[in-house]
Amino acid sequence: MQEALSASAPAPAPSPKPACAAPTLSSLTERFRPVFSQVAAGALEREHTRALAYDAVALLRDASFGALRVPRDHGGIGASASQLYALLIELAAADSNLPQILRAHFGFIERLHAEIAPQRRAPWLRLAAQGAIFGNAAMERGDGQLGRYRTTLTPEGSGRWRLDGEKYYSTGTLYANWIAVSATRTDDGSAAYVLVPADAPGVERLDDWHGFGQRLSASGTTRFHHVVVPDEHVLSFSRTEPTTVTACFQLVHLATLAGIARAIERDAAAFVRRRKRVYSNGSAATAAEDPLVQQVVGQLSGVAFVAQATVNAVAAKLDEIDALRQRGEPVPPGLLQDVELDASRAQVGMLDLVLGAASRLFDVGGASALDAAHQLDRHWRNARTLASHNPAIYKARIVGDHAINGTAPTYYWSVGTQAA
Repeated sequence: MQEALSASAPAPAPSPKPACAAPTLSSLTERFRPVFSQVAAGALEREHTRALAYDAVALLRDASFGALRVPRDHGGIGASASQLYALLIELAAADSNLPQILRAHFGFIERLHAEIAPQRRAPWLRLAAQGAIFGNAAMERGDGQLGRYRTTLTPEGSGRWRLDGEKYYSTGTLYANWIAVSATRTDDGSAAYVLVPADAPGVERLDDWHGFGQRLSASGTTRFHHVVVPDEHVLSFSRTEPTTVTACFQLVHLATLAGIARAIERDAAAFVRRRKRVYSNGSAATAAEDPLVQQVVGQLSGVAFVAQATVNAVAAKLDEIDALRQRGEPVPPGLLQDVELDASRAQVGMLDLVLGAASRLFDVGGASALDAAHQLDRHWRNARTLASHNPAIYKARIVGDHAINGTAPTYYWSVGTQAA
């Protein structure tokens, strides 16, 4: 399977399959919840020992989780956007590293739907249906110029290119079969989007992510040294038009935060249920009967509910866009703007709630809740790490600028030093 998924060129798309009923969320939940339980069973040990989540990713791959958003006529499951994000919330409650590991994969699938010509997307959708996982290599460290990648794609003649460069924040790439790489073409200076087998000669993947949270997401360095790339692995898309891709990438983070909020409620309640010790100045004979402790857990439950409802609201608009695409109808720019702004509003509104819940969790147990064996600190560390992506202060500014001045949101951004 690994060899087939990492083949140097994707096979032609299969013939369309006969139409079948779209999956329901209940059927998908029934299918994947046992897999999530297996993922959860090893989560604390992985976190404690920092054992990379190869086993958990393999469970999801074998269950075709990565084929959720692949249409049924390409061999996939054909789940809706709202179904995907509902499942990502459950997966994040099991282990919040896993949705982030797969963020690049589901972002790539969305990019195929939203930005890549139909005749170019079909082979990649088929690979995803067969179980291929796509990783990410876009961002670069250092003082590179804003809007330009130092990773280069150089024409070699005869339909071949050479890829060279170094990336960081390569989330999920250690677990991937293919890597989506952003590069600058040396022939015309334009941006290129390149698909590279993860095991291709000249590809080096390092586990050097040193962040204090999401420690198993493999968000470290990926190097490309004279990697040969055929023409058919170089895709292009507009980087100026409104798109759903940025909202989808952000919504994976928000679904992960919503899952963390559910895990906070779950772990707080479990901690209280088994707690025997009480304080002399407490309010009941047991922690489980103490109304103040019950209040804290109730507040944590409220945060989990609000976070999930917020994700669902944004995902519902993505479903509207999906329905238009499937009918072959154009997507109104106003709807694309709405979903981008809603994803930003959700980010701005959710972060403090979930981070506050991750801290308030410790009010249910005193010093004993600090025992590293419980790993309760992972919820705050992981939420804080997710909250640092795509900085919310700039998202808040964009939303405010739109509210005051009607300014359209920014769909693409880059990191680097200001261009001269």
